[in-house]
Amino acid sequence: MQFSFGSGSLWGIDSGANPTPGKFGILQDCGVDFAFSSKTLTGSYQFPVAVARGTGKVSWKAKFAQFSGRVFNSLFFGQTKATGSVLVSEDELGTIATAAVTVANGATFLDDLGVRSSTTGLPFTRVASAPAVGQYSGPSVAGVYTFNATDNGQIVKIDYTYSSASLGEKITIANQLLGIAPSFKTVFTQQYNSLRETLVLNASVAAKLSKASKTEDFSMPEMDADAFADSGNNIGTWSVGEKS
Repeated sequence: MQFSFGSGSLWGIDSGANPTPGKFGILQDCGVDFAFSSKTLTGSYQFPVAVARGTGKVSWKAKFAQFSGRVFNSLFFGQTKATGSVLVSEDELGTIATAAVTVANGATFLDDLGVRSSTTGLPFTRVASAPAVGQYSGPSVAGVYTFNATDNGQIVKIDYTYSSASLGEKITIANQLLGIAPSFKTVFTQQYNSLRETLVLNASVAAKLSKASKTEDFSMPEMDADAFADSGNNIGTWSVGEKS
């Protein structure tokens, strides 16, 4: 009798030419469900005299801890991925001088996320122009925040987004037509002692990708997918290490 233990390992292989396999890093858990509908035939008695299997469904879900832009894009979004990313500067300190503050990443500034007093924690109010005390306008394209001259000398905390052309990866998520989704092969394996179990699903389409965060814990993205028959009308293979 064979046993399996631990979370195992999971890979996804997209259906494109010369695909680069993607591993679900630091897999936490993976579940696979094979389910069928049943049709019963009854006559005059309470219990059926025959049961036939109807349509089937193979679904799986995996929770993992390591982020990969390539896995997210090739197995779920199937869209445009490029080098570069959107970054956030949070609580960047700036001293108001000559009624202005220029943020450190002004050259690649994208979006304002707010300004707060470093002393009181109270937010400044954003206005279109000519800010009064406790207000600010802008920022300009170069990341220049404009304040009232009366606030000169105050230290503020500024939050904003900016771009990097070289750090990380960025997926552009477009609104595509219905029915478009990347398909991929999945390989799941577990080992206990010297015996290995391997489940291969020849074709899957991911239906859900979720991510949550909470205090004092790691983020665990989760992907849900449905498997279907490949061009040879096969779902996949299930191998076990012990001969029966």
